Amino acid sequence: MSVRRHTLVAALATLAAAGLLTACGASDVAEEVKPKGQKGAGINIGPDQNRIRGEKDEAIAAKVPEAIRARGTLRLGASADASPPLGFYATDDRTRIGSEIDIATLIADTLGLKPEFDEVSWENLFVGLDSSKFDAVLSNVTVTEERKEKYDFATYRLDNIAFEARKGSGWKVKSAADVAGKTIAVSSGTNQEKILLDWSEQNVEAGRKPVEIKYFQKDTDYYLALQSGRIDGYLGPSPSANYHVASAGQSEIVGTLSGGGDGVQGKIAATTKKGSGLVAAYAAAIDHIVQDGSYAEVLKRWGLSSEAVDASEINPPGLPKTEN
Repeated sequence: MSVRRHTLVAALATLAAAGLLTACGASDVAEEVKPKGQKGAGINIGPDQNRIRGEKDEAIAAKVPEAIRARGTLRLGASADASPPLGFYATDDRTRIGSEIDIATLIADTLGLKPEFDEVSWENLFVGLDSSKFDAVLSNVTVTEERKEKYDFATYRLDNIAFEARKGSGWKVKSAADVAGKTIAVSSGTNQEKILLDWSEQNVEAGRKPVEIKYFQKDTDYYLALQSGRIDGYLGPSPSANYHVASAGQSEIVGTLSGGGDGVQGKIAATTKKGSGLVAAYAAAIDHIVQDGSYAEVLKRWGLSSEAVDASEINPPGLPKTEN
C-alpha cells in the first residue's frame, strides 16, 4: 500500500468509525462522504465519477491558437496537494477527482481538446506556465494585480476563504482584531497567507499582539494540529474548509471573507501565460458551460453553488500588490 493510499484509508476509516461515511460497494474503503444524519446521497469519492462532460463548440474552439489545435491536447497544471473538494485522489489512489478537474475537463471538451493533467507543487504550477509546459492552470488560483503582470486570467468562481476552528470554540472572526494573539495555520505562498500577514501587521500597528503563523505540509497535518489544540485555527479556501467541517464533524467555520481581502472580491480563474493567445478561448468556453447548465451541475455536485459566477471576466481587478 502506498503512503498516500495508507493516509487516505486511515482518514476514511476514522470517519467511518465515527459514523460519518456511507460505504458504496465492496471496496476496502468508503466511496461516499456524507455528514452524520444527512439523508440522501453524499459526495462520491470513488474512481467511477460519471463525470459531467461537454461537447465541442466549433466557434469557440476556433479561438485556440493553431499549434494547440493541431496538437489536440490541452496541457493543464494541477496542484499535487490533496484539497477536497477542489482536487484530490479517489479511493483507488490513482484517479484525480474534484471540482477543478471537472471544470477543466468541461473547458477542454468545449475547445475540442483532450485534457492532460500534470500534478506538481504549487510553485511549479507557475514555473510550468512560464516555460510553456502548461497551457493553463485551473487549481484555485486567485487573480492578483502582481500575477496579472505575467499571466492572463479568465474567471470561473468566486474566491472566498474561511477560518476553521474546533467545534464549540466560541471564536468569531470578522476583522484583524479578532486574530490578535492567536496561533493560526496557513499554506505558504497563498493569498490567505498574505491576508493573514497583513492582518498581523495591522494588529502590531494598533498595539495588539501579532498572529503566530504556523505552516504544515499537508491538510491532514493542519487538522491534526487543530484537534490537538496546537493551533487556534486554520485559514484556507472556503470550499476545503466547508468540506472538512461537513465530513469530519469536529470543527466549525468561525469567519469567512473574500480571498481578495477587504477591498476587492477575490476571483478564481483559469490562468495562462500572458500573451499566449488562450485567455479569450477559456473565457468563451466558461461562458458556454455556464449557459448550458453543466457548470452549475458541477458546482452543485461539490457543494460550491454559492461561489458561482454569471460570466467569465478576463483580467478583472485582483488582489492589490503588497506595499513595501
